[in-house]
Amino acid sequence: MRYAQVIVDVPAKQTNRPFDYIVPSELREWVSVGSRVGVPFGPRTLQGFVVGLSEQSAMSASRLKPIEQVLDLMPPLNPELVQLARWMSHTYICHDITALQAMIPGALKAKYEKWITVADTAAGGGSPGGQTYLLDASPEEEEIVAFVRQKGNVTTETMLSRFPNAGPHLKRLLERGTLAEVQTVKDRLNAKKVLYVEPAVSREELLAHSEKLPSGSKRQKELLRFFADSSEPLALAELTEKLGMSPGTVKGLADKGWLTVEAREVFRDPYADRQFARTEPLPLTEQQAVVLKEIADTLDRRAHRVFLLHGVTGSGKTEVYLQAIQRCLDQGREAIVLVPEISLTPQMVERFKGRFGEAVAVMHSRLSNGERYDEWRKIGLKKVKVVIGARSAIFAPFSSLGLVIIDEEHESSYKQEESPKYHARDVAVERAKQHGAAVVLGSATPSLESFAKTAKQPAIESEEAADSAYKLLTMSERVEGRPLPAVHVVDLREELKAGNRSMFSRGLHEAIEQRLERGEQTVLLLNRRGYSTFVMCRSCGYVVQCPHCDISLTYHQVSRTMRCHYCGLSEPEPKKCPSCESEHIRYFGTGTQRVEEELGRLFPGIRVIRMDVDTTSEKGAHEKLLGRFRNRQADVLLGTQMVAKGLDFPLVTLVGVIAADTVLHLPDFRAAEKTFQLLTQVAGRAGRHQLPGEVFIQTYTPEHYSIVTASGHDYESFLDSELELRRLRGYPPYCELVLVTLSHEQVPLLVRAGESFAARLKQLWERERLSLSGEDAYFEVYGPVASPIPRIKDRYRFQCMIKYRGNVDVSAMLAETSAAFDETVRNDKLLISIDVNPQVLM
Repeated sequence: MRYAQVIVDVPAKQTNRPFDYIVPSELREWVSVGSRVGVPFGPRTLQGFVVGLSEQSAMSASRLKPIEQVLDLMPPLNPELVQLARWMSHTYICHDITALQAMIPGALKAKYEKWITVADTAAGGGSPGGQTYLLDASPEEEEIVAFVRQKGNVTTETMLSRFPNAGPHLKRLLERGTLAEVQTVKDRLNAKKVLYVEPAVSREELLAHSEKLPSGSKRQKELLRFFADSSEPLALAELTEKLGMSPGTVKGLADKGWLTVEAREVFRDPYADRQFARTEPLPLTEQQAVVLKEIADTLDRRAHRVFLLHGVTGSGKTEVYLQAIQRCLDQGREAIVLVPEISLTPQMVERFKGRFGEAVAVMHSRLSNGERYDEWRKIGLKKVKVVIGARSAIFAPFSSLGLVIIDEEHESSYKQEESPKYHARDVAVERAKQHGAAVVLGSATPSLESFAKTAKQPAIESEEAADSAYKLLTMSERVEGRPLPAVHVVDLREELKAGNRSMFSRGLHEAIEQRLERGEQTVLLLNRRGYSTFVMCRSCGYVVQCPHCDISLTYHQVSRTMRCHYCGLSEPEPKKCPSCESEHIRYFGTGTQRVEEELGRLFPGIRVIRMDVDTTSEKGAHEKLLGRFRNRQADVLLGTQMVAKGLDFPLVTLVGVIAADTVLHLPDFRAAEKTFQLLTQVAGRAGRHQLPGEVFIQTYTPEHYSIVTASGHDYESFLDSELELRRLRGYPPYCELVLVTLSHEQVPLLVRAGESFAARLKQLWERERLSLSGEDAYFEVYGPVASPIPRIKDRYRFQCMIKYRGNVDVSAMLAETSAAFDETVRNDKLLISIDVNPQVLM
């Protein structure tokens, strides 16, 4: 007998382990590690993942239940991904089922349906006429049972619709066991089926039947002659449109046995209406060739190695990626390319589809559920060899992975903010270890953590040691020796002194004017959407805040509403101050909508495309807006950070940063790093082709080292300054961080829980420290203190920050501490969120 170890879809401490089930003989061929199955669990049927198979079980077979259904003919996960889920659940302190669920698209997550059926143990007998008799049953109850028996299974909705006033009777039948409520597991989505038509007989027979049809059957004659000339199957919808006839005509001939109509599975293709011109590899610069050789040598050895590719904007990193992927495919292996969601532009997709054609699957959030489902299935069916996508594409179920590329590796969007709070970069390295694959982390502004891993490596004495190290590769020059753009830093304080109260400095104003005259294009960055930052009463100083979160509301002029970007609250703009009823309401700060309005006022006739969350929420919006800009239907592309990366337009010669300080003064130790990265990335959009570029950075703190070094394209100097500050203050990369956030509706309970959590962690560290005597280990708990945003959605928030270094098993300590609060979490609705290596500290 075969047994399966199954993780069931119940994210709780008590169920966070595999349960044994019998694999029925008829399902043996279909159940493997990574399969999704439907299993009985208590009174319900639940989805589960098979994480192991064995020929024996520690439990008696008589006490075990069989697997009821296999949800996929091809398992959505493979054994390597199941092993990776175990690593994730330990590293990021989450339940096994949570890690497994994170690996599959939403369309494959369980949908549970409840049905009413007649129980096998239903009392009573039957009459010759088939009527069911029940002991002590009322006529209404007999009618209900007869209805269910006739239908077999009935949904709860159908039941209540058919018998709207029969609630008490239905409840009695369920309690007595006459009827039973069963639960089944279904996918949220099914494969798409299309009806295809093809001839069922030979060409000669089709022509003979055509001649025999009566003269009034003109359409049928035409259809038979059509298939006599072309025997290729054709979709029914396409056929009826092409020949201008109804489906009934086709059905009539199919009923006679002359044509066949068959439902066939087709893949939903998000790029079906696009033609991608095939491209050939480009000649490489000397620096590109050196970098490619390093990666190719590792691929040829089938070794695991992590490369940090530091290449300035415009140095040709994408071409290196493409040629490295080709080397990987030539070896019969597969490749994953991760890009930040906002960089996954049509332009990026076009480069990969143009080089590798149908071998590429694309995974990102702007696809429909059906499209994502089918792209995933193409991977499992081995119809593709390359996946390009955002964060979750790292879980593509490849079985022979050779190369993982993470472009813009410094991007914080690679970190998931919901459980499991994984970082795709760390998951990629772990996956690559299992496959003996190469990892390439590319960026013009690498994260300090990644750069430090290249600097920390000891002298490499063996090939094995080399493969465990991060190796730095550098491309310091743009393709064809094009110069980096000239950067002007504008002190907005001086502009104010000179009487310029506009949001555009005099230099930027003049530069935009010049581009309009020359027919060139401009990119303007303001990392804030909406019309203004906050709304304030000039009479009493009242600032309009969200009633559910401790944050001010943002004003959106187009909809005349104020919105909270944390809980989604939307309120109409105030005509009077809610506090003193003064009409002197003023809108402070600058948002993208307001910049767009100001551009129209200062430059009459200017054509502006605005890209932010508000204008790109609809499917395909990114593609349409960028397509218009590429086709020169706009003079200015204005947007938030989504315009800072991945864009390459020949006529963009000017980049303007409206306010470089938006991130700089946030309570986040990475604020300077994020500012430097954003400024460097957006500056790199200018002058990427033949025309030289120019950049204006407007700021109130021009002397800050992040702005000074960004204006000089000087990553090394920024690195030196920032690393020294991090070392003095004890922040990554000189330690590891964990952020624990607790939230509750009552502050006293929250404070007690936070203090108790911190105290328990410190106790566990004292125990752990004894086993680490002699090692350079460090562990400290800071807090609990109120979070920078102390209330969201009417829940107060406190946080503890943990700093540590050395061989400390912090994950195990946190898991043990969290387990001690299970009862409080369950009974008092306390929420505990643990974020390992957090990217956002708010």
